[in-house]
Amino acid sequence: MANRQLNRNEMLAVLDWYVAAGVDIAVGEEPIDRFAQSATLAAPMPRRPLPVTPPQGQPAQPMAATATAPTDTDPEAARELAAGATSLDALRAMLERFDGCGLKLRATNLVFADGNPEAEIMLVGEAPGREEDLQGKPFVGRSGQLLDRMLKAIGLDRTKVYIANTVPWRPPGNRTPSPAEVAVCLPFLYRQIELVAPKVLVALGGASASTLFETDTGITRLRGQWRELTVGNHTMRAVATLHPAYLLRQPAAKKLAWQDLLAIQAALRG
Repeated sequence: MANRQLNRNEMLAVLDWYVAAGVDIAVGEEPIDRFAQSATLAAPMPRRPLPVTPPQGQPAQPMAATATAPTDTDPEAARELAAGATSLDALRAMLERFDGCGLKLRATNLVFADGNPEAEIMLVGEAPGREEDLQGKPFVGRSGQLLDRMLKAIGLDRTKVYIANTVPWRPPGNRTPSPAEVAVCLPFLYRQIELVAPKVLVALGGASASTLFETDTGITRLRGQWRELTVGNHTMRAVATLHPAYLLRQPAAKKLAWQDLLAIQAALRG
């Protein structure tokens, strides 16, 4: 079949597909030195005001004449903002208004948390997927169903745990969140942990463990190793285990996750 010119609707459909797949750079005919671009982007940028949508009923502040498209906010500014939340409800409302993370622009819903905020155990994953983005709750897809079965095996369910992610908005195409995206969202997660103040914190998967424990150690070596973790004014016992999505791909690893679950059960009873 001979090639034909796409019509406008077909071209828009192709662009939508590229966006959903996480494509964010167009390749042209002229070569571009991406290493030089990275060096430029890595240079310190002047601090800019924190972009927050004003509460309903209040007038928006005028934008500066030199304003550009929204980019990720300075993490220090995000820390100052998150520190002002005195409750989980206030923190959630703050994130609903927060426009300082580019992930929010393409997400359907904020995926803040699920479960019991007074629980003794808090689970932290990496980022929402498609189902989580649609429902606004963490771990509701296939991996979430497996997580529910894992919790049930040690006498827990979502009324007895609190679940969140390092990043509360779905990355396009389920790609890995960038370091800048994680950095700007992390202060809100830390404040969330402080407000919940769990007895036990569980990092689900290597990405979450790497962020929370500040390590490059792989999850297969890191899992099952208990440590004392301090976030703000709260100190708790913490451990990493395999992500349910990994267990769906590697069922043989479930025996390792079961060992971790038994250790978590013992820690909660201790």
